[in-house]
Amino acid sequence: MCIAFPGKIISIKENDATIEIGGTRREVYLDILDDEVGLGDYVICHAGYAIHKVDEAVAQDKLDLLKELIDSEIY
Repeated sequence: MCIAFPGKIISIKENDATIEIGGTRREVYLDILDDEVGLGDYVICHAGYAIHKVDEAVAQDKLDLLKELIDSEIY
């Protein structure tokens, strides 16, 4: 089972993007996204590919949950 959290797009170069999740940066491919994305958008990623664009409010809710899990040390 995989758990995915949204990453914020902080840079885009052609079909590659850098996302940030809780201070960690990752490189992802944008090739399979149906939606147009830009700087500041949030995406769910799997295996190095952005697979779904998510609303900022939903993204923030999920990131708050991630922080809560890390802070509680129940992982």
